[in-house]
Parts: sequence; structure tokens; C-alpha cells
Amino acid sequence: MNLSFFLKDTVMGETADTMGPLSVSTHTRLVHWQKLLVAASLFNFWCQPTTAQLAIVSTYAAEGKDVILRIHNKPPNHASLLWYKGEGANKNNIIAFLSEKPRMHLLDPAFGRVVLKQDGSLLIKKVTKADAGKYTILVYLTNSRKEIGFGRLTVYEPELVVSLEASNTTVTENKDSVVLTCHTNALFIHWLFQGMNLELKEHMKISKDHQSLTINPVKREDAGIYWCEVSNPVGFNESWPVSLVVKFE
Repeated sequence: MNLSFFLKDTVMGETADTMGPLSVSTHTRLVHWQKLLVAASLFNFWCQPTTAQLAIVSTYAAEGKDVILRIHNKPPNHASLLWYKGEGANKNNIIAFLSEKPRMHLLDPAFGRVVLKQDGSLLIKKVTKADAGKYTILVYLTNSRKEIGFGRLTVYEPELVVSLEASNTTVTENKDSVVLTCHTNALFIHWLFQGMNLELKEHMKISKDHQSLTINPVKREDAGIYWCEVSNPVGFNESWPVSLVVKFE
């Protein structure tokens, strides 16, 4: 989730040197006090109370189910709010609009399956993979200010499918490499070796999406049984094991 925040720039002025050059000792003391003043300013800045950031609660939903995108830290006094599909308040991506005074709300007919709840949250009926992605909410306050927040909807398939494939199951130590690939539609992948969590070594690498494990070069201690365990927020499954045989001289 991208969170926006604003920081004031602190500008330190310089005084003209009208008294001639400073002595070494005086200059040292000046630098010392400048450091103390900067440290005190930073301390005061970080100790100031911060305003809670408006956001959309990032949500997981099974394909075909109804889901509600809720608002986190919604300002109590607001005049109106707008929902957008995607990141940013792009007028071409507006989904719904809610105004408090007069009380009215509008929905994008093209989106079709959305309902704007009384508290401002967004109900999406029978979500599809096309609904997944980032969403933006823009809130106009009664004092003419506005706040913006972001969140993500992740849509997963309810039925988990998983299989494990090896580029080779019989390899030679310090000569060959092997790639294990976990084919799945799940959101999360976890690797196991010999019935325990796989501990990565220097010659092992897992891809960013966790779907593939590369061992290069293979060592004799890498011989054994591998499998992947996959999960979604509502369930898990695991692949059939793959046995790796390592030959050595």
C-alpha cells in the first residue's frame, strides 16, 4: 500500500559575518551549538503527534464471492468521498461517489456489481480476477481539505491446485544443477525438505514468486525428499513429494 505524507522543509538561515573571522575556538563552539539545535529540532519533530493515515483495508477474496472494501481511519467530518479503481484519483476510473449534504450517492453503471454502503465502504458482488488490484479513496473534508488513501484487493481461486516438477531427479555432486518448480494457483508457497522447513544454503535460490527452487551446484547433503505446501486465506494443500538422488565419487 502506498501511503502519502507531507514533511515541512526546515531552512536554516545564515548570518552575515560583520565582526571579522571567527577564532578556531569560537567557531568550534558555534558548530557545537548548531549540532545541539539541529538535534533538538529533530527530537521535537519526531515527538510530535501524527495524524492517522487514511487507507483502504487490503483484502483477500475468493473468486465468485462478495467482498467489502473497508475504510481505515476515515475522517469523522467529511463532506463527500469518491472511490476509484487503480492507484490515483483518475476521473476516468471513478467507481462511486457519496455526498453527505445533500445525502446522495452515484455508482458507475459500467462497473455493475458495486454497492456503496452507508459507512462509505464498497461492496463488490461476485468478484472476478479483473477486480483485483489497487483501489483509491478520496475524502473531501468540511474545511475544504482532502485526504487520499490506497489499498489492494487480491482475488484467489477457491480450489487449490498444486504439483511439483523437477528438471532432473538424478544428478552428480558439484557438477549438475536442478530446478524444482511448484505449479499452483495459490497465493502462498512454502518449501519443505525431509519433512521440515527448507533451510536455504549459499548454493540454493528461491525465485521472487517462490514457485521455483534452484540448487546449483548440487551437494550430497541435498539428496532427499522435497515438496511444496501452498495456501490461501481459507485453506492449504501440498504437492506429491519429489525424491532427489545425488551421485558422488
